[in-house]
Amino acid sequence: MESEDRENTLAKNLHEVSKRKESTPREISPELKKELAKIKEKIEKFSKEVVKKFPYIISIGLLPTLPPMHPKQGSPVQAPSPKDKEKEKRKPEVIIVFPDDKLKEVKKLEKDVAEIVKKQNLAINFFTRSPKELWQTCFDGHFAEMERISMAYPLHDKGVLSALRVATIHKNLVLRKFEKYVTSYVIAGSLVRGQATKTSDIDIYVVIDDTDVKRMPRFELKERLRAMIYSYAFEANEIAAAKNKLSPQVYILTEFWDSVKDANPVIFTFIRDGVPLYDRGAFMPWKRLLQMGKIKPSPEAIDNFMLLGEKLGKRVKADLLRIATEDIYWGIITPSQAALMLYGLPPPTPIETIDLMEKTFVDKEKLLEKKYIKILERVVGLYKDYEHGKLKEVKGKDIDELLVDASSYIKRLKVLVKQIEKQAGEKTTLQLYDDAFSILRKILGNGSEQIIVEKFYKEIVNKGEMPPKSLVVLREIIKAKQDYKKGKLSKQEIDRVRRDGQEFIFAITEYEQRKNLILTEKARFKVKISGKLADLYIFDDAYLISGEKKKEVLRVNLKKKKLEASNLDEVAEKLKNVPKQIEVTPEKINEIRKIIGKEITFLF
Repeated sequence: MESEDRENTLAKNLHEVSKRKESTPREISPELKKELAKIKEKIEKFSKEVVKKFPYIISIGLLPTLPPMHPKQGSPVQAPSPKDKEKEKRKPEVIIVFPDDKLKEVKKLEKDVAEIVKKQNLAINFFTRSPKELWQTCFDGHFAEMERISMAYPLHDKGVLSALRVATIHKNLVLRKFEKYVTSYVIAGSLVRGQATKTSDIDIYVVIDDTDVKRMPRFELKERLRAMIYSYAFEANEIAAAKNKLSPQVYILTEFWDSVKDANPVIFTFIRDGVPLYDRGAFMPWKRLLQMGKIKPSPEAIDNFMLLGEKLGKRVKADLLRIATEDIYWGIITPSQAALMLYGLPPPTPIETIDLMEKTFVDKEKLLEKKYIKILERVVGLYKDYEHGKLKEVKGKDIDELLVDASSYIKRLKVLVKQIEKQAGEKTTLQLYDDAFSILRKILGNGSEQIIVEKFYKEIVNKGEMPPKSLVVLREIIKAKQDYKKGKLSKQEIDRVRRDGQEFIFAITEYEQRKNLILTEKARFKVKISGKLADLYIFDDAYLISGEKKKEVLRVNLKKKKLEASNLDEVAEKLKNVPKQIEVTPEKINEIRKIIGKEITFLF
């Protein structure tokens, strides 16, 4: 059942790939599917018996009937004759991959496998390959043959066939899009070393030819192609239905050549161990030249590598000093500053932090132990000595002690932050309650909590002056205070009440201001429009004065219901004859808002 699911998944994925505009390797042919259905039970029995007899077998795969081939890749394969085709259909081919160290046993392996085939009366052809023989196929430029092997249906696989399948699908996705630019597509790592498993990462190197690029910088070309090549890696994994993850590295040819000349060890290893799944005649000459000893590091490169070795001790000491001073210093100073800001203090300087931490959390709030201030003082002292040139070197033992102290400090600071958050949340909750009922009592008169809530509903909410949600928020504020007294106030409840309560306070304050504006002895009001302060003078009409240096005066013509240009002299003239008491109704305020066309908030 598992094998059938695997077959269906592979066939489905390959079929989807064949329908792509930029297609990947061919799907399993209908003929092969029929053959699979006929001999499925027998061929799986054959595979199990071979593996049982030779547990070291790496992979057994059933090959596609015809080798898929990239149009411009490798040498053309001679078309088989009709007789050969019939023979191929009658006898599917099976590849058996065995470890390189078992090469001496290959004759016995082939003999015993042939006996199993005969014993089970199987009509198949098989051939054996070691990983080295597989890679030699690529070294010889027979990429079409390797592509056929990579598309084999896995009867038994320790990771080689699945890794090859993912890499081949990815290669074809890349080539269909960027073949003009791809110089070499090379596999390396555990797959080439014969150590691949079903979950091994597959190291891929793609070399991009940038020698004729003129329209964009080489770096930009590399980054663009890199992004697409990485995206194809995810797609290839999905298509192949394999657990092997592709790990592509992208190089541009000019950069790659500089690395070769400079004797970059990574590039040398890549050329020495890599196997090309696609090559336009660049990689294999490099590989042969390296084997011949013709690619050698320049004298300058050798000097640079030697210099790196000589600088090792100094670099290690410098790194230890940096860890002991800068890294640990900022690692505890920054969180300490954050704790002080959370408490409500302005951002302190590093110099002020020690003193503030002690006065605030040790002396005043009694939330922090004195020993943690000592740790802070030690770390800051070391940094100051380093900054002033007094500290030149630290030992690994000192680093270990500092890290233990710093870890202890940070762990305690996390607890402190939670304490501050709880304390601040409780204060906020009580303050919201007091503010809300203080404003409500100004509007509704004195009374108990229950009476105020009932009046708020009957005289304000029920009359449509404020939305029903405001009553819900008021009850949440009351509940939060009760939970605080019981010690059940959660952080989530604090955050919710803080957010909703602030909106409630703003809304009820604005309601109070609107109510108090009905009769007033002043004509001038301070307002905020679109976040900017302005003065609003209300007479029979209204005048809006905004701007700090250059005053802009607009007349709100209530009869014509429009804004008109005005000046300060006109306002001054109106102020000379202002009546003792001006009637400012909510309707008039709303009319002014409509004419101005922007949200107005009365500040006082």
